[in-house]
Amino acid sequence: MPSSHSAVVTCLATMVGKTAGIDSYQFALSVVFASVVMYDAAGVRRAAGKQAKLLNKIIETPGLTGGEVSEKLVEVLGHTPKQVFVGAIIGIIVGIIV
Repeated sequence: MPSSHSAVVTCLATMVGKTAGIDSYQFALSVVFASVVMYDAAGVRRAAGKQAKLLNKIIETPGLTGGEVSEKLVEVLGHTPKQVFVGAIIGIIVGIIV
């Protein structure tokens, strides 16, 4: 599934670019905002998901933990770079149409 976060922020940036112009400070801010959100979706959140998967494996290994854990960590947190890219393309297309 494409990243809906990427789609929303790129649609926002596209619409700001259409209304305020691509040489405006509003467009520059919206591009920075979109970049931070997309970086988070593909980088930070994905890394946290990988760490959660590893921690869940460690918890399930007999003899490594001293106590019982009542809940597992959420493993699917982020998006692949391809999903972020596709979400961004969808956002740009929707922003141009709207």
